[in-house]
Amino acid sequence: MKFMSTWSVRPGKTAEVIAKFLSTGAPAPSGVKVMGRWHRADLSGGFTLSETDDPKALYESAAEWADLVDIQGSVVVEDADAGAVLGKLFKK
Repeated sequence: MKFMSTWSVRPGKTAEVIAKFLSTGAPAPSGVKVMGRWHRADLSGGFTLSETDDPKALYESAAEWADLVDIQGSVVVEDADAGAVLGKLFKK
């Protein structure tokens, strides 16, 4: 499954987030493939697209950053898959 995680830096935590990111590189947990990670230009947060069959691994990663950032995650579906489902439901 693919997951979109967005994060927002907690107030007053920007320097700590930067230091942790630079020292660790924020590696993906075992069993998670990071397909891409993007950062907001104002340093306030960003988002990651990941693929895994183990949501627990994503939870573990979120827990490691929970003191510094607020994280929201969602399962996402690609256009082709969404179109196939919608085509079945909304036939004309």
